[in-house]
Parts: sequence; structure tokens; C-alpha cells
Amino acid sequence: MTTFRRRVAEWRLPYLRQPVIGVPQWFPKAIIFDSPQEATMAFPHLQQPSFLLASLKADSINKPFAQRCQDLVKVIEDFPAKELHTIFPWLLESIFGSLDGILIGWNLRCLQGRMNPVEYNIAMEFLDPGGPMMKLVYKLQAEDYKFDFPVSYLPGPVKASIQERVLPDSPLYHNKVQFPPTGGLGLNLALNPFEYYIFFFALSLITQKPLPVSLHVRTSDCAYFILVDRYLSWFLPTEGSVPPPLSSSPGGTSPSPAPRTPAMPFASYGLHHTSLLKRHISHQTSVNADPASHEIWRSETLLQVFVEMWLHHYSLEMYQKMQSPHAKESFTPTEEHVLVVRLLLKHLHAFANSLKPEQASPSTHSHATSPLEEFKRAAVPRFVQQKLYLFLQHCFGHWPLDASFRAVLEMWLSYLQPWRYAPEKQAQSSDSQPRCVSEKWAPFVQENLLMYTKLFVGFLNRALRTDLVSPKNALMVFRVAKVFAQPNLAEMIQKGEQLFLEPELVIPHRQHRLFTAPTVTGSFLSPWPPAVTDASFKVKSHVYGLEGQDCKYTPMFGPEVRTLVLRLAQLITQAKQTAKSISDQCVESPAGHSFLSWLGFSPTDPNGLYPANDLDEMGQDSVRKTDEYLEKALEYLRQIFRLSEAQLAQLTFALGTTQDENGKKQLPDCIVGDDGLILTPLGRYQIINGLRRFEIEYQGDSELQPIRSYEIPSLVRALFRLSSTINRRFAGQMVALCSRDDFLGSFCRYHLTEPVLANRHLLSPVGRRQVANHARGPRLSLRFLGSYRTLLSLLLVFFVASLFCIGPLPCSLLLVLGYLLYAMAMTLLTERGKLHQL
Repeated sequence: MTTFRRRVAEWRLPYLRQPVIGVPQWFPKAIIFDSPQEATMAFPHLQQPSFLLASLKADSINKPFAQRCQDLVKVIEDFPAKELHTIFPWLLESIFGSLDGILIGWNLRCLQGRMNPVEYNIAMEFLDPGGPMMKLVYKLQAEDYKFDFPVSYLPGPVKASIQERVLPDSPLYHNKVQFPPTGGLGLNLALNPFEYYIFFFALSLITQKPLPVSLHVRTSDCAYFILVDRYLSWFLPTEGSVPPPLSSSPGGTSPSPAPRTPAMPFASYGLHHTSLLKRHISHQTSVNADPASHEIWRSETLLQVFVEMWLHHYSLEMYQKMQSPHAKESFTPTEEHVLVVRLLLKHLHAFANSLKPEQASPSTHSHATSPLEEFKRAAVPRFVQQKLYLFLQHCFGHWPLDASFRAVLEMWLSYLQPWRYAPEKQAQSSDSQPRCVSEKWAPFVQENLLMYTKLFVGFLNRALRTDLVSPKNALMVFRVAKVFAQPNLAEMIQKGEQLFLEPELVIPHRQHRLFTAPTVTGSFLSPWPPAVTDASFKVKSHVYGLEGQDCKYTPMFGPEVRTLVLRLAQLITQAKQTAKSISDQCVESPAGHSFLSWLGFSPTDPNGLYPANDLDEMGQDSVRKTDEYLEKALEYLRQIFRLSEAQLAQLTFALGTTQDENGKKQLPDCIVGDDGLILTPLGRYQIINGLRRFEIEYQGDSELQPIRSYEIPSLVRALFRLSSTINRRFAGQMVALCSRDDFLGSFCRYHLTEPVLANRHLLSPVGRRQVANHARGPRLSLRFLGSYRTLLSLLLVFFVASLFCIGPLPCSLLLVLGYLLYAMAMTLLTERGKLHQL
């Protein structure tokens, strides 16, 4: 009874310090009972299930994180499952946050080892698949407890299906839906402890609010990302078998869950379904489940929960509706979400490819193989493929046109290259040439044809709308082209398209469920359906299963896609020329050009040719990278689609990318309308991507133009008020002086008047018109004194003069004298120029 004495001493005192209803204040605080039964009889109200929960809630506020975790470890070790099951839902919510996203829990998505090493190590040890938290799960699992999980927090298609009393296609939900009692609110799933834990863990990725943009967190260093990797490595091992559940008592084992009722054949969305209630009643008879399937039930559950919570946000019908431009997005994934999904896909490829060669071939399959081997073979095609395809389709169509799409792109490319995660990795060739894709991967390419072809077309449409001068966008085009240019891959894709387009006397009915639906058995996986040897039928089943029976397939190597590729090649060529022009400008400008421009010593070009982009921020090195990425991408596209040099040269000429005699780009592509120039779609694209632009110049009053970055705003305003006062007071005298025909008149006109805006045109969207000559009266302008250039120049002159022992006053006189000589010379030259014009 030593353990119980220690337990009572630890958990009783905080609550005996406070008044408790029904217990006198003078009640002794050091009483220790010899048995739990005696304590229960003495304090029946303290032994209610809320006692332990209330104590832990109080500690979560008053104690530091490390102490709370230590206490939780003791509680898990000492308390029985009967008491632990009452704290389990609260504990998950306190760790992973609430399902409505209000509570963030331990905030595992931001917890990093380099920032908070103590808290990070404690949390990782506690939540490790072999740690105390999982021991609690197995302890509750042994007692067959069930926990209600609200259907309202499930992904949209699953929630809608259950609410319509239609059974979702995933076996994960079979015989788990609990209808509310009379007057009850909402539907619930009755989950065992392991399922309940994994549901909470997976949903915390998407229910919590997105991380603020100002918070720069590297996802791969966060506790949540690393825990996902640990769980995948533990429950989906690439070597060996799944470790057995942790025992709640020395030498004991945790029993597997009760045998499942038989899984029903799946029916796809959109077809006729029977009532959920009818299915629930008609399939309650118990059957003897295959004992061997208990070996991997946790692996099945983990994978299905991850796929359902992270990918199953779009059904086929929802995807088809989302093609409408007026459709509203139902779920928007984040970059963090996509990175975690990519981790899942990479591990699944490694998991599936860990089959031994004699086990990997379906022709050698027999019922003697282990459930884990069956699971490896079925994991990707049965559980992942369809939901991932719809998820990627949505991302390709709705993700913003910015550099964050790189995360989606790499997730897609990771799925397309399972050979990168195969154990027999080939050595990289010495000449850095891409490795040839082995013919053994042809079945994977054919059975995932839409992943390669339809999504490639989606990427082309995105690339045609992005700024390819940007190094980040150029890199994405390069990455896709490089992957698809791997030797033998394009040929395998083309072979798959030929198999799909083969004519048949009878088009097979939608049979994709043949490959995904388990038969009536206790396991999700066995028996394995007989292998289909007809490659053409497999490809057709794949396409019809993902796109529907009435889909219209556009071949990747057909004329329509080839036209898009040629258009992309055009834009790549034009973007290369634009990047080269920017590079030439950078070479012509010295390193300190921007600093001197800020000071005003270098000529400024407010009407510069190219708008700002990340090239301006990253410098000459990025210009070289952009040119390199685009050059290699163009070469890869030529290899994939067998483009000729003559075709590319003709397209370049058609785009009109030649430069005019001044070395500047032509105006954007326009047509002449009634109100002037009207941009064409090509012209809009050229402006958006910085390929061409209109020459826009400031043509207003120079005194009223916006304050420049090289000017002091307060000083410019003060000088403007001063010069305006002088001009109003001496306006008559200045007009009289400027009207003289002698040298004094010319000298005053040079300083007090500005050139007439003659022969200048106003460029605007409504056309161009001649600007009326608008001669302004003589006036004094002191704005030049408000620039950093002028002030720094004066300071520099006074500093140099002081080195030659020239004081400020003599120096000022010399400056005035020098300027008078310069002004007289300029006056003579100006008058002589006017005589020549006459």
C-alpha cells in the first residue's frame, strides 16, 4: 500500500487547503488510509471522477511546464484506467488544443528545440510513440473504453455524408457513428483510445489558427513535424515489424481491439447509397476476424486518420463544382499543412518500396504473406491516391500565384518519383545527368497517369500567369521540367496515354472500387483482390475512378498541350531577354550607384524601364540564377516534347522581342480604339510581368511634384513657402527684369523661368493628346537646397576649404563668384542656342 499512501499524500493536500462542502474545517489533514476502499468510504465525494481532473486543471495553471509533465507521468503510472479515462479528453485538449481552435494547447507547431530546448525535449519525450502518453493510450485500450468525437469537426465531405446518413467510403468510420438520443444534439463517432488520440493529433494541424506571417518558424524544426515523422517511422516501419503495444504492467501485453464487424463494399459519392441506419443495423452480427490482422490495426488506423484529416477535404462532386469561377472555397490548406502532407507521402513511398523483390510483384502474391506486407502493397493506391489527387487539383487551381506554391509543387513532385525513396538507390552519374527511370516503375506511372498528365497541364496554366523573370518562379519551372525530363519517364507517360486511348468494344464501367474495396472480412486489407493483368483496363479504371465516367481527357502529348508548351517556351525566351536587360543595367551601374543616387550625384530615372521585383532585392547573382534556370528549363522542355530550334526561333520572332534602335523595349501590345490605345491580353501580360511598359513622365509643375527620396521633406516644404512668399512680393520686379533685351534680362530669364513644355505628349489609357504650352511667369525656386546632394556638397566644399585654411566667409564668397561665372557662361550659351533655333 506504499504507492497508494504516496498517491494520497501528493494529490489530497491541495484540495484540503480549501473549504470543501460537507467536510469540517477542523478535519485532520494528515490522515493516511491503508487501502483505497477505506479512503473511498471516508471521502466518497473526494473519490468522484472529477477529483483527479480538477487537480490537474489547477496544476496546469499554477505549476511550470516541466513539473506538470512529471506529475502526469506519475499519474499515468499510478492511477487505474477507471480514473484515467475521465481525464483523457481534457488531457488531449490541453496538449493539442481545442477542436474549435480557440485553445492552442502546448503549441507544438511553434515549439522548436533551438528556441526552447527544455520544453521541447520534455514534450517530445512525453509524446514519443514509446513514451508515457502512448502508455496511457494502451492502458485505456486494454479496458475497451470509448470516447465520443463530434462529427461536426470532421472534414467537409465526411461530415456532409454522415449528416445525410450515407456511410463514407473509408472503413475508418464503419460501425462508429452514434446517433444522438431523443432530444440530443449532433452526431458522434465512438472511438477507441488510440483512434481518439490520433484524431486529435491529426486535426490539430488544421483546426488551429494559421501561424502569423511575422512569426518566422521553420516547419521541419517544429515538434509537431518531428512527431509526425516519429509516428510514421514507428507505425509504418520500413524495416522489421510494428513494435508491440506498450504493456501497462510488467510482463503483460495490451490486447488488441475487439474484432471488427465486416467492412461493406464501398460506394463512390454520387451513386445510390443505402441509409446509414439500415447499414448499421444489418451489419451488427459479429464475425471472427483474422487474428493476424491485429498485428497492423494501429498502422491502418494511423494512415487512414492522417489521410482522412489532411487530404479528404474535397469530394469528386465538390471538385467538379469548384471548376466554376463563382465557387467559394470550402477549405484552404496552409503551407505548413502541405509540408506535413509531403512528409507523409515521402514516408509512404519508402514504406511501400521496402517490400522485398519477391514480395513486391502481385503475381507472386499468396495468402501466406503477412498483413504488414499486404498493407505496404495497398497503402498508396487504396488509401491515398484519390484523395491526394483531388487535394492537388484544388491547390493547383486555387493557390495564390506566388512563391509559396513551391511547397505544393515539391509535394507533387515527391509523389511522382517513388524511385527516389526506393532502397536500391542508384549512384548519381559522374556527369550530373539525370538517372534513367527503370521500367519497373511503368505500372506506377500508368496507374497514376492523371497525377502526371492532368496536373502537368494545371502547372502549365499557372506558369503562363506568373512572372518568369522572378528567380523563385523560374526555379519552379526548372524543377518541373527537370523531373519530367528524366530519361524514359516521358516515354512511360506516353505509353500510359496510349493504353488509355486504346479503343474498346465495351467501355468498362467504373471499376476502381475493385482495387480499393475490401471484401467481407474483419481486416481492411484481406483478401487481396485478384491481380488485373490488362494494363489498358487498369489505366482506364484509374482515370474514370478519379475523374468520373464522363471525363474528357486531354493527352499530355496531344496538340492542345503542345500549344501551351510552345507558349511557355515563348515566355521563357522573353523572360530570359528581360533578365539579360536587367543584368546589363546592373553591370553598367557601379556598386555604389544606389547610394550616389540617394545623394543625388547620379542621374535618377523616375521613368525606369522595369518595375521592381525580387531581382532588384537580390542583385546580380539572382539575375544569373534566373537566366540559368530558364535556360535549363527550356532545354528540358525541348527534350520532353521534342521541340526544334526552328520552332523556338520562329516563336521568339512572333513575340516581337527585338529591341528598337534606342535599346529599349517596345510599347506593350495594343490596338487603336476610338479613345486611344487599348491593351490586348498579351499587352496586359507584358505589363504584369514587367516585360514592357509605357513611358510615363511627370509633366506637371516641378515645384509641386512629389517629394523625392533624396530630399528632406520638412526642408522642401519650408523652402517652398519661402520662395512662394518672395514670388508674390516681387512678382512685378521679376517680370520687368526678365522682359529686358540686354544681358541682364537673359541672365534673369535663365534663373527665374523654366523651359516651356513644348512637343511633349501625355500617355494615358485614353490616348495621347498634345499638351498645351503653358508658360508660367518668372519665379524663384529654392527647392534644390532641400536635397541631400546640395547640402552634402556644401559641407564637403567647406571641409576641403578648411584643410587649406580658408574660412567659411571667404569660402562662401568664392562659391558665389564661381557660380556667377558659371551662370554667365550658361546664359551666353543658352541665348546663342535660341538664335540658332530661329
